[in-house]
Amino acid sequence: MGITDHAADGKRRRVSKYNRREAIAGYLFISPWILGFLIFTLGAMIYSLVISFSNYNLATNSARPVGFSNYANLFEDPKVGLSLGNTLIYALMAVPLEIIFALFLAMLLNRVGRGAGFFRTLYYLPKMTPSVATAAVFLLLLNGNTGAINQGLAFFGIEGPQWLVDPAWVKPSIVLMTLWGVSGTMVIFLAALKNVPRDLYEVASLDGAGPVRQFFTITVPMISSAIFFNVIVLTIAALQVFDQAYLLFWRDQSNASPESSLFYGVYLFQQAFRQFDFGFAAAMAWLLFMIIMVITFIQMRFGNRFVYYEGDKD
Repeated sequence: MGITDHAADGKRRRVSKYNRREAIAGYLFISPWILGFLIFTLGAMIYSLVISFSNYNLATNSARPVGFSNYANLFEDPKVGLSLGNTLIYALMAVPLEIIFALFLAMLLNRVGRGAGFFRTLYYLPKMTPSVATAAVFLLLLNGNTGAINQGLAFFGIEGPQWLVDPAWVKPSIVLMTLWGVSGTMVIFLAALKNVPRDLYEVASLDGAGPVRQFFTITVPMISSAIFFNVIVLTIAALQVFDQAYLLFWRDQSNASPESSLFYGVYLFQQAFRQFDFGFAAAMAWLLFMIIMVITFIQMRFGNRFVYYEGDKD
């Protein structure tokens, strides 16, 4: 018995030593990411939190403490509320449309047999297009007088709007530009659709279920986790929207831009890099961070109830 115990103890020590080596090797492999996160993400966040309580001067790299003055000014500046409202409205418009359009494209690709790789690459190419190039294309497409979109509508006898001038159509124009890069979401949906068991559709067909009923009773529940993930990610991205609005409306400061295009990220950028009020801009960033945290918590708290997991009994 003693020899057996001694052999077991020796085996446990060897296993423990092997596990420590594995852990050390793992940490060494991810150490570049850890250092990058600590320096460029966590460090930057802590520094921005510090200067949000100060009047920061970039020229002299000095900060004068002002307490909660920057946060109090957030509620006094009307453009903060305006830009936040524009951003929330944009998010409510963009996220559902991105989900629907990405799922539509994913279902089309899921049905493609021969040449599927070519079409997947073709659909994903817009995601690789630089934002500046995309904005240049959409400035031509959305031109109210000579744009291709309005010319296409005129072919059907529909008078197109002034996309880039009319305040009512400013946000839809930005949403259209956002849908151009929806292929990243499409890929996630496509992977989820590939994992749906085909026998479920066969059984449903035998029971007389049509395509629409199969979609809502099989497809949607089975990919609900992907939908849930994409809704959260797209909501966070929509609340931080910047490049689409800035490139379409605010890049050229010589022209007056409509207030409906003033998004929170654009106004934050203006405060930081045009007014050089970095303390106020940092306070804006932390307010946005808290808003995103609250919205994400609500989504996690209530949205998770509608997600189907493979281990669920129901």
